[in-house]
Amino acid sequence: MNTPPVILAIAGSDPSGGAGIQADIKTVSALGGYAAAAVTAITVQNTRGVAQVEYLSPETVGRQCGAVIEDLSPDAVKIGMTGTPAIISAIAEVLERYGCRNVVFDPVALSTSGKILTQPDALETACNRLFPLCRVVTPNLPEASLLTGEPITDEEEMRRAARLLHERYGCAFLIKGGHLGADRPTDILYDGRMYAYTADRIETSNLHGTGCTLSSAIATLLGRGLPLETAVGRAKEYVTAAIEAARTLQIGRGNGPLWHFPGKTDDTQ
Repeated sequence: MNTPPVILAIAGSDPSGGAGIQADIKTVSALGGYAAAAVTAITVQNTRGVAQVEYLSPETVGRQCGAVIEDLSPDAVKIGMTGTPAIISAIAEVLERYGCRNVVFDPVALSTSGKILTQPDALETACNRLFPLCRVVTPNLPEASLLTGEPITDEEEMRRAARLLHERYGCAFLIKGGHLGADRPTDILYDGRMYAYTADRIETSNLHGTGCTLSSAIATLLGRGLPLETAVGRAKEYVTAAIEAARTLQIGRGNGPLWHFPGKTDDTQ
């Protein structure tokens, strides 16, 4: 029988469809996986910003995760927006209980529009409870600076931060360099070895959900059995293609979404 890799996405819901659980499901599906989902929060948002966040109870989040894991036995788990220390603890307890593997954590702190999505005291809980369970954590530059307590202003500082965080928490770290503003931004992966992934910057405002998409792509490719450094490279290629495919997309009046099915066009016309 044909059994695609099962990927459990644990994240908040974006009703506009560009980020969060919705982006995760699209990404996993585009890369040939079977997407399951546990929702951590309901948001009120669109391409112009986040107006409201309502977190689900930790018990409900934990039970969602457990129901999926005990039945579907996911090949990888992607964690996005967690929100509160209690939700993080509930997720960690389930992952520990079932011995989940290939856990990819995107420590979402701010939305693209600047809305705070994670309570300040939740980051410490994530460091203590979730990081030790992860295969890789994927912070952007502001999130990596919060984790290290130091500013990160160039590629060499990214490399030092990735090494420091790996040594501190034991998992791999992929530090995303898009905030540096370079023409060819570089992401740095460190898992005991250092890797760099560079791509041309694509001039577009359609970048809503980029971090969600990248982490979901990595999880899907890990679930398919690829080594981490290969999974990251192919995930980067997929995200670049999804950004390029969305460059002329007209969805919403703000920061538009990626096109998660690059290469697939409307052939009905």
